[in-house]
Amino acid sequence: MPSSHTPRRIACLQPSATVILAAIGELDRVVACTKYCADVVPEIALRPRTILADSWTANAEQIIATQPDLVIASVPYQEKAVIEILKSGTSFLGLAPKTLADIYADIAVIAGAVGASARGEELIAHMEQKFDEVRARTAGLARPRVFCEEWGKPLIASQAWVAELVEAAGGEFVGIPGQQVSAEEVGRMNPEIVIAAWCGAGDRVPLEKIVADRKWQGTGAACTFRIYCVRDEFLNTPAPTLLQGLHALAFAIHPEIFDRTEGIRRITGVPSSVAMNVPL
Repeated sequence: MPSSHTPRRIACLQPSATVILAAIGELDRVVACTKYCADVVPEIALRPRTILADSWTANAEQIIATQPDLVIASVPYQEKAVIEILKSGTSFLGLAPKTLADIYADIAVIAGAVGASARGEELIAHMEQKFDEVRARTAGLARPRVFCEEWGKPLIASQAWVAELVEAAGGEFVGIPGQQVSAEEVGRMNPEIVIAAWCGAGDRVPLEKIVADRKWQGTGAACTFRIYCVRDEFLNTPAPTLLQGLHALAFAIHPEIFDRTEGIRRITGVPSSVAMNVPL
């Protein structure tokens, strides 16, 4: 029986919270979530739940109507959205992870909030073990330069936790995590592998178009066709789904030892046009 002191009706305004609650066996507490939660937690469809605006566009009236006793949200926030969450008068757990350590801490906090601390610790240990296994397999291998982007216009490098995934998968993350960068700067970095995982785009990043538009045809990545799209939720959801992102990255970086996994697509051809003068 759930403790009377733990929240029984949770509204998740960010998919990561829904993923974490599902992973620790507490999905039944989720009475409302965003439309993006079903992308990473298919079980959501098995029982009707109210669909809410996310952390970026939260609406107080929507939240109040679901009668939650806890709202969980995560960055990115808009000030207006935070005000709407607070106006609902519901207890609010706000998350802002940047690193894998932050994500583990968030898992522990959410698990503790619902009285499932032991299961939270087991989940953290499982994730750490899987990361260590991949890291051990790539130890001593060549470390190709990898540029990962979470958004295309403006061009923004992936978050710090993705940089940690790249390192574990045997690559060298180039650029500054989470920072805007120009296409010209990336071209000068001359990555050997490019990974595009745009927030909200699923696996629909137009790889051939971005290479042509950015004039990246002369980069090492383009010359060897090592430009990939990885499903957004596998890299941008700070939750156990990162394990799927890790395996996708491992295949992209070291296909000689890792099998292809779901959620990754390779460029089919490099558009012919004037290439940047990038040393190879």
